[in-house]
Amino acid sequence: MSEVPQASHATGVAVTVDLVIFTIRANRLQVLLVERGKEPFLGRPALPGGYVRDGETLNDTALRELSEETGLDGRRLHLEQLKTYGDPGRDPRGRVITVAYLALVPNLSAPVAGTDARAASWIPVDSVDSGELAFDHAVILHEALEWARSQLEYTTVAAAFCVEPFSISDLRQVYEVVWGFSLDPSNFRRKVIGAEDFLIPTGKRRVPEIGRPAALYQRGAAQLLFPPLMRSANISQVRT
Repeated sequence: MSEVPQASHATGVAVTVDLVIFTIRANRLQVLLVERGKEPFLGRPALPGGYVRDGETLNDTALRELSEETGLDGRRLHLEQLKTYGDPGRDPRGRVITVAYLALVPNLSAPVAGTDARAASWIPVDSVDSGELAFDHAVILHEALEWARSQLEYTTVAAAFCVEPFSISDLRQVYEVVWGFSLDPSNFRRKVIGAEDFLIPTGKRRVPEIGRPAALYQRGAAQLLFPPLMRSANISQVRT
């Protein structure tokens, strides 16, 4: 009978939270990046985040970091835990496990850098130099983007990018920006109006400078999008 190997003693492991904060500005999907103010990766762009403090839950840390970087109350926004990253070599300071959170927020003003960053700014996702990002943040950003794109197919989170009340055109713009291709306005309108408890009419209208007033809506109680709005059904609309 072989001996049961003894459990190795736990070594010092730190836990952090990193935030992938997406918004739509100037008709482009943008992510909040900070310039690191200390080593490692001094001066390199990175996702905002920080260490989990004594007595904090992971959600507490995510909410605190979001408030420090954007001034927003994450309890009123779409904030979800994305994935845990724990490769041994991801941080040159030692073994650091990070829990990534995804936040989807309406258009915001210029952010304020946190205590360990020189600067913070919104950067268009398609212009981020992945090779320059600190740690494994390029991997985290890529996976967060793919997750956000898939979530728009099956859930109602697209409305998290909109300031209520919003028009169907505002909502369609979210899908087009995040997915990266144009959608037929009439077909899109039919699908989102037909989705169960996705949109609630406010009875109000926005009067444009040109054209007809647009009906305004607020987000309904549904979290899942039924029927789903699949990207594969709209590939023919890819932008060139």
